[in-house]
Amino acid sequence: MTILMKKIILQLRVLERNIDNWFLISVLFVFSLLRIPSLIEPYWYGDEGIYEVMGMAIRRGRILYQGILDNKPPMLYLIYSVFDGDQFYARLLSLIFGILAVIFIFKLSSLIFKKKLQIYLSTLFFALLFGLPLLEGNIANAENFMLAPIILSAILIIKGIKLNNSKYFLFSGLLLSFAFLTKIVAVFDFFAFLTFALIIRFYNVKFSLIEIKKYCRKMVSGKKILFYDFKNEIILILSFLTPILLSFVYFLAVGALPQYLSAVLSQNVGYVGWGNYFLFPMGLLLIKSSILLIVIILIAIKRKNIGETGVFILLWLSFSIFNALFASRTYLHYILVLIPSLTLFLGYILSSKRLLYFKLFILLFAVILITKNFHFYKKNTAYYKNYVNFVLGKKSVASYQAFFDRNTPRDYDIANFIKLNTKEEDNIFLWSDSAQIYALSGKLPPGRYTVAYHIAFYKNALEETRRDIYNKKPKYIIATKNYSPIVDILRDYNLKFNIDKVKIYERQIQ
Repeated sequence: MTILMKKIILQLRVLERNIDNWFLISVLFVFSLLRIPSLIEPYWYGDEGIYEVMGMAIRRGRILYQGILDNKPPMLYLIYSVFDGDQFYARLLSLIFGILAVIFIFKLSSLIFKKKLQIYLSTLFFALLFGLPLLEGNIANAENFMLAPIILSAILIIKGIKLNNSKYFLFSGLLLSFAFLTKIVAVFDFFAFLTFALIIRFYNVKFSLIEIKKYCRKMVSGKKILFYDFKNEIILILSFLTPILLSFVYFLAVGALPQYLSAVLSQNVGYVGWGNYFLFPMGLLLIKSSILLIVIILIAIKRKNIGETGVFILLWLSFSIFNALFASRTYLHYILVLIPSLTLFLGYILSSKRLLYFKLFILLFAVILITKNFHFYKKNTAYYKNYVNFVLGKKSVASYQAFFDRNTPRDYDIANFIKLNTKEEDNIFLWSDSAQIYALSGKLPPGRYTVAYHIAFYKNALEETRRDIYNKKPKYIIATKNYSPIVDILRDYNLKFNIDKVKIYERQIQ
């Protein structure tokens, strides 16, 4: 009878694994179907246009930040440089990273949840929110390449804590550093996981004035403090910082460290400060930071009531909400960083009826906060209909392109004009916010700046661009928007063509 029971239990476990595997395969299939239309989208999204030009410039020998400029860390541009700015391959890699993210969220859910419904619900909602264009999951933005390493890092942190194994902390820090070098907001995931590790370390310690005094005396005396050995946390911090410091060393070696620090740090400080102005620059950010700190303290105090899983999810959710609202901008892809913790929180709600109303209140509060600050993409059904009609030949190329942006057919017309009327050695200059025209035509800007709003925004950028145009002598200057800031540059150019209200100036033969 015992042998029979063992066989039955073994078969049930095999069946359970098979159900899990088939569920994951089904979700991955749905996720891939949702993302497939993104692979053939036209070059239309402005930020992607910048990344494409950055990638092309790196492949052609320009030094990042010194020879070509944008305000993100280098990893995203290096990814685009691998494909020489080709959007299809960047989107394909984004799809692969998305598949990995779905697998990792399933593994993470399986690690922290006991009920299958919790695991399945979290995984399914994550796949849908990340797969649909609802939150710009279809765009190969920085966030799309960050989620997989961040979620894997979370898995390693939890395993590292359970096994007290420093190797897990080492690799977790390296993954978070990769995410940070893709976009600096990954620092909030790093702080979330570090805070979690610290709270769990003191999980069974009773916080009191007496205990704090004892701990401080032991620290001063230099005695080893029982379980207060912070080796794992130190390894996490060092492994996170090391690749970042190595990036500083690299840019110092190529003579571009000042430009690197300016682009990635100081310019982003100004960017964040502008959106967070309240009484003074960063005033609103100070308020948000204070609220986050209070929430962290409350989670630490109530850690026994909410449990280790609750501590992890609530910490990550709090930091992720702060992350999404950090810059006080309404760009939709900012919400992508919130998806992992939010979908895990859905599973956490089902863990038990205990604190149910509290959990539902947090969910409602998070949803209201997001919907008040961001406007979701509303053409999801039309997006897939546009794809199907185009694939079936029921829609023209121009009509398909115009669905994404009315200026997209115009950009393709301009790119075709450039390819037909220039040689490989000819330069062009665009007074435009459509950097994708450079990518479509296979050309680079004469200087560091890829779009007009960067030239207008950055200090001394206009004067620098004038010098670059004077030195490179582009054959054509193409203006898709008001060109008053560059009127003096046009002295050596004649208006030759007008395509879709776009003025094309040709350099005078001298």
